[in-house]
Formats: sequence, structure tokens, C-alpha cells
Amino acid sequence: MSTEYLIDRKVSEYILANSLRDTPLLARLREETASHPRAMCQVSAEQGQFLAVLVKSIAAKKTLELGVFTGYSSLAVALALPEDGRIVACDVSDEYTATARRYWAEAGVAHKIDLRIGPAADTLDELLAAGAAGTFDFAFIDADKPNYPRYYEQCLELVRRGGVIALDNMLQHGRVLEEGSRDENALAIHGLNERIHADERVDAMLLALADGITLAVKR
Repeated sequence: MSTEYLIDRKVSEYILANSLRDTPLLARLREETASHPRAMCQVSAEQGQFLAVLVKSIAAKKTLELGVFTGYSSLAVALALPEDGRIVACDVSDEYTATARRYWAEAGVAHKIDLRIGPAADTLDELLAAGAAGTFDFAFIDADKPNYPRYYEQCLELVRRGGVIALDNMLQHGRVLEEGSRDENALAIHGLNERIHADERVDAMLLALADGITLAVKR
């Protein structure tokens, strides 16, 4: 989702013109996904680059992704990871992630990505049961919104101290502002925004990037 609904279009264009370092492969994946019926599920180009810069800035090697779709964010992160970096990527769709697999292979990063098909909460529970708590450097949550609170707690256990959790769609296109809303997604995200704000286990910031990205650094 583009940043344009939050800021002036000309400002958005300026930011992209003077910030975005695109690649032909990433651009081609965005173009292919644009015709998908659920194209709004794909992160924007600036989000992908933001995640790549973020994982590089913390020297991440072991990461999580919840919600793969056609693989744009995982591709951007995988390209930014070192050769021995790894992503445990969670999704429920073989169909959507088939596109992701094609692009990962073409980019030469398929060996960095452990795709696990099934409910993300189950996969995270399996990782915790296997003793992976505190071993991940970074987690990106971009899956079904009602389960965000559960994913947040699981990821908080899985990331190391100083590790970062990034959560997408934390503004719900402004619906989090609507008092008395019955929107299930907006209610879940608004509640989580309040919880993270008060959570002394993390240092956190909600950024006005695309549809809102929250960064939570585990203390």
C-alpha cells in the first residue's frame, strides 16, 4: 500500500525519487502482483526498502515473516541478508506463495527462506517448543489482523533482546480513529496499538509509512 493517502502526492513522489533504489526484479514482482485480486496485500516499494535497510542496520541474520503473499517483502529482506541469513516465512496459501517461490529462485535467495505453510500461530508455537525463544533478530508481521495480538506476543518471545518486531497496517487506512467501529481488523489493531504503547518490555514507535508501521525493539 502506498504512502500517498497519508501525505501529499507530490511529497510522496519526491521521497520515492530521492530515496527508492529499485531493482528490475522487485519492480517486476510488483507489476505482476498489481493484477492480483488481493493486490492490496502487497507491501509498497518504499516499505520493502525500509525493511531491507532495517535488517541491515541491526545486522540481522535470523528473521521471521508472517504473511508472505507473493513474496515481495521476503524477497527484499532476503536480498538484504548475508549469505548465511535465514527467514522463516509463514503463510497459509500454496497458491499465492508459488509466485514467491519463482522470484526467490530467480533472485538466488531461495536457500535463505524456509517457507512453512499453515497457521502462523502454530508455526510460532512449534518454534518456541523447539527452543527458539530469543534467537531471532527480526520479525515482520503482515498477516490476518485479528491475530496480531497473539503474533506480537509470540514474536516477542522469539526475538532476542535488542531484536526488532515490525508490524504492518497499524493505521488500517484511518479506521483505527473511528470511535464505535465494528470493523474487526480495526478494533484488533487499535487495541494492539494501545497495548504496545504501554508495553514496558519494548521501545516502540508507530511510523506514518504506508498504512502505518510499528517498530518495537525488545528491551
